[in-house]
Formats: sequence, C-alpha cells, structure tokens
Amino acid sequence: MIYTSSVALLGVVSLANAHGYLTIPKSRVRLGFEAGTDTCPECTIQEPVSPWPDLDAALVGRNGPCGYNARVSVDYNQPGKAWGNEPVATYQAGDVIDVQWCVDNNGDHGGMFSYRICQDQALVDKFLTPGYLPTDAEKQAAEDCFENGVLDCTDVSGQTCGFNPDCQQGQPCWRNDWFTCNAFQADSRRGCQGVDGAALGSCKTTIAGGYTVTKKIKIPNYVSNHTLLSFRWNSFQTAQIYVNCADIRITAGSGGSPSPPAASSSTAATSATPTISKSATTASPSCTPVSTVSVTFNDLVTTSVGQTIKIVGSIPQLGNWDPSAAPSLSASQYTNSNPKWSATVSLPAGTTFQYKFVNVASNGAVTWESDPNRSYTVPTGCSSTAVVDAKWK
Repeated sequence: MIYTSSVALLGVVSLANAHGYLTIPKSRVRLGFEAGTDTCPECTIQEPVSPWPDLDAALVGRNGPCGYNARVSVDYNQPGKAWGNEPVATYQAGDVIDVQWCVDNNGDHGGMFSYRICQDQALVDKFLTPGYLPTDAEKQAAEDCFENGVLDCTDVSGQTCGFNPDCQQGQPCWRNDWFTCNAFQADSRRGCQGVDGAALGSCKTTIAGGYTVTKKIKIPNYVSNHTLLSFRWNSFQTAQIYVNCADIRITAGSGGSPSPPAASSSTAATSATPTISKSATTASPSCTPVSTVSVTFNDLVTTSVGQTIKIVGSIPQLGNWDPSAAPSLSASQYTNSNPKWSATVSLPAGTTFQYKFVNVASNGAVTWESDPNRSYTVPTGCSSTAVVDAKWK
C-alpha cells in the first residue's frame, strides 16, 4: 500500500523537517503509532545537537535510548499502555537478524545509523518498570551503555560495511562499524532512501510517505528475559539525532553459554575486592562449570606512534586502578580502518568489577576515558572464553 500525506500535514514539514523511526522489531514508537497515541512516529527527535562528524559526541538528553516525542509529549523511556510491558520479539544469542527503520520522503537527512544493546541489566530494568520514568542522569548512563554496545556492521559475514561518502578520511565519522547512508546529494539512490532502493510507501510515515532501510545485525553473546534493542540515527544534513528502542528477549544460543546480565551500574570507583554477582546464571547440569574465564577486551581507539592502551580497574588483575600495574593491550590487529587494541585476561567466573581504558604516552602521561566507569560481570557456566567489545569514550 502506498501512503501519502494530506494537505493538513504539509505544515508539519516546515516545523520538524520530517524523519524516521525503527519498525522491525516493532519499536515502542511504532507501537505508540499503531495504538493511536502518537500522531507522528518519525518526529521522535533530539535537537539541536551536533550529530556530525563525531557520532559519539552529541548527548541525547531527555530523549534517552528510547526517545521522547515533544510533538505529542510522549516519553518512550517509560513503559506505556501499548509498549514496554513485554518483549515484541525473541532471538537467540548469536542470531543474525534483519532490522529495519523507515525514513520519510521529505526527511531523508543522510548520515549514519547504528543498533545497540546495553548489557547492564540493572540499568536497563529502569526502562522496563511500569510507572517509573528514568531520570535524565539514568537516561544518559543508559545511552553511554548502549553506545558501548554497538552491534557492528562488520559482525555479519558478507555484509557490505563501507565508509560514508559525506565523511572525509581523518574525521571521527570515518568508521565502518556503524551503518552508512549513501551520498546525501546523490542524483539517485540518495541518502538513507537509497539503502534499500525501496518504493515510496514501503513503510508508513505521516508526513510524506516512507522508505524502508534494512540491514542485518548479530545478537551478542548475552541472555535476558527482557531487554532493549536501541536504534540511533545521526543526521548529516540537520542538527538532529533520532533514537528509538524495541523490547526484545534473548535466549541462550546453541553455540555456548552467553554472558549473564550485569548485576549493577555505578559511576564510582569501587573497592579492589571483587564480588560475585547473585544474578549470574547457573551452570547447566549437563556440563562442568569453569572456575576461570579468559576474557578478551577489544577497544577501538585511534592512537599515535608511541602510545599504549591499557585496561585498568577495580580488581587486582586490572591493577586496582593503578595504570602502572594494569595490563597493556596489543595493537597486533590495528589497522587504519579498524583501530583495534586487544588483551586477554584470566578472571574468576562470576566476578563483577568496574574498569576504564587509559592511553599511556611514551613519556608516561596517562589519559583516562571519560566517565562513567565501565562495568562487567564475568560469565559463569561451561564456556572458558568471553569477548567484550568497546570503543574509546
């Protein structure tokens, strides 16, 4: 079916420029639209911001990871009657799935977009509690967590992961972990509308009709009975960011024991004594649980000759917050297009801790990542390995 706008809606274009929203899996915004609560699902926007060229720099404010639609005064970070109370889709850890969003015909601003999962369950739970509206600080903490959990384009074998033609090499947007739209000023297949090459009306918007934008993502090695998949689109043309979320369930895959939900979220440096998470999943009776896990920490960070990346944290294995005692990451896999630093650390199963990456210059000067601290719980179960992917913040 082809959707068209009415004359009465034409004035909306000048007010909000029109836009896009997550459709598969069904986002809270889409559910609000289907329920009649939201009259412009593509208008869930954070503005004004500076979304380009540094994709990670702009804060989302009250929009949080799920979106706030000022047009209809609906905050999707809080469960409502028609959304947020139960998962809309169930996936297995390790699944490769199709995801889709809808861009309005008058609101294709180009740029780049990503899908993210935050593995701090205690923090995500604040967005799943009926009647509770997360604070602005909790929204930003969650957004930071989601930004650390980007589901890279490159995670899916065979998927084309190029660089945005509107970005220049050397700019922060020169990265292929996020998904990219086509050239904004292209004669055909322009911007985000050109990703699928879909017909006008292939998805529904309320302003000028929409086009689908489809990609594939890989569900991380993580289990949760109810968590969130967040979508973020950084506009190239306008000072706008669009964020939506969908309620999903992730079950254990067939390839091993996924990481359990993290026990807590905090921005303070904690004691050096590790704690055992009470929420960690128990081992299956059909296997022998391991006592230690080799955890590989990957950090994407562009460095200069002579600089070293280290991981420092609240446990002895990570130096007890002392950079001089912290393990160094290796740059053996580092390339200009994929500046990966990596280290594998043997840690007791079930240990919960906080950490940061630091950049140590050749003269010994230490540069710390920005707050808040990262947190992680070493998985319990039968798998002796785990991987944590991150990007410098």
